[in-house]
Amino acid sequence: MKALWESTREEAADPAAKRFNASIQIDSRMYRQDMAASRAHAAMLTRQGIISEEDGHAIETGLAGILAEIDQGDLRIDPAAEDIHTFVETELTRRIGDAGKRLHTARSRNDQVATDLRLYLRDAVDLLQDQLRTLMSVLADQAEQHDKTIFPGYTHLQRAQPVTFGHHLLAYAMMFQRDLERLGETRRRLNVSPLGSGALAGTTYPIDRAFTASILGFERTAENSIDAVADRDFGIELLSDLSLIMMHLSRFAEELILWLSREFSFVRLDDAYTTGSSIMPQKKNPDICELVRGKTGRVYGHLVALLTTMKALPLAYNKDMQEDKEALFDGVDTVSDCLTVFTPMIRSLKVDQAKAKQAAKDGFLNATDLADYLTRKGLPFRTSYHVVRDVVRYCIDHDLTLDQLPLDAYHGFSDRFEADLYESIRLESCLERRASAGGPSPDSIAVQLAFIRSAAGAP
Repeated sequence: MKALWESTREEAADPAAKRFNASIQIDSRMYRQDMAASRAHAAMLTRQGIISEEDGHAIETGLAGILAEIDQGDLRIDPAAEDIHTFVETELTRRIGDAGKRLHTARSRNDQVATDLRLYLRDAVDLLQDQLRTLMSVLADQAEQHDKTIFPGYTHLQRAQPVTFGHHLLAYAMMFQRDLERLGETRRRLNVSPLGSGALAGTTYPIDRAFTASILGFERTAENSIDAVADRDFGIELLSDLSLIMMHLSRFAEELILWLSREFSFVRLDDAYTTGSSIMPQKKNPDICELVRGKTGRVYGHLVALLTTMKALPLAYNKDMQEDKEALFDGVDTVSDCLTVFTPMIRSLKVDQAKAKQAAKDGFLNATDLADYLTRKGLPFRTSYHVVRDVVRYCIDHDLTLDQLPLDAYHGFSDRFEADLYESIRLESCLERRASAGGPSPDSIAVQLAFIRSAAGAP
């Protein structure tokens, strides 16, 4: 199949160079978007009187037929074509003759490619947003189920203060809510039509760019024709969003890997999301979590690759920009695949509540609450802090937890300690009192759950 520009050359291209130049293996997935943009363009050309109604109808009918046949598997996209745009135009011309050759009037492949890519990524963002909403809903369901499940909270990977498992899960839900919001902002910026910008300098034909933008669902047209074809900011922004999603998934996966280990044993995953060992029959490996963690670097790489590709390109279009699609498509695919398996894995998650509560007890996570108790009894907090630090050291030396230390022993550290201290350091009481906004108390959790469910679009 000849390239669209090949008739201007006297010498045939080297076959290896021709293969190197082609992008059909990558951009063929945009065939629906390419034909949608072409149909809108043809409708505009007809409306403006630039081509005849007869030719416009032939183009519309021909493109609709090609689309249906590809969708049904009756027409195979020619791998020898230079790109999807060449394939569609060549196939259309084969079917309807000279009318097909008029489709490219007042259009360049530069604005055509930019339009197709924006349409494709817009659809991809919509899918990713739906997947994030589902994950957020699953996290909310799990968090509601575990809004009173005591769980050790960590800083520096050291046990710090008591939280609930629901509170911990909602921290990730908040990350994914921000990801959802960022994708929405990116969608707004990419939902701009470059169509009609031509190669870089617009066209002499009396086109109506607002009309094609409206048909294709774009919010507006690009303001500058050079920028319209040279811009890939929207792709870089999307890869940045995808990198953040993967970072959040990776952090979550890492915690699951830790919690699943024998050293923690806080949670269990369904066997569908783990694998065994080829020689160690006792093993239950968190392969899905590890793969999500590993694929994060792949998406980061695509972001850096596209930034590097664009960093020194003169205006307007350059062939270097053909490299954008492989990075973007694989980035989208990777994140979507990760969300596809991660969400049901979280839905299947089980918590060993007894193990988690014991870890909270053993780790002196109620030590701050004990210091707060002394502060309420009149001691300055810093003094209370030092008293409790000595109490904790004594408990460690005598293999005791704070609730096991007798009151007489407490009196050896401060006469402010009374029998009511045990209620103050009971883990359930510690959580109930942490009613500040965003905290782990049941009332605070309810507010956070309502926020996440609203953001996810749940009733």
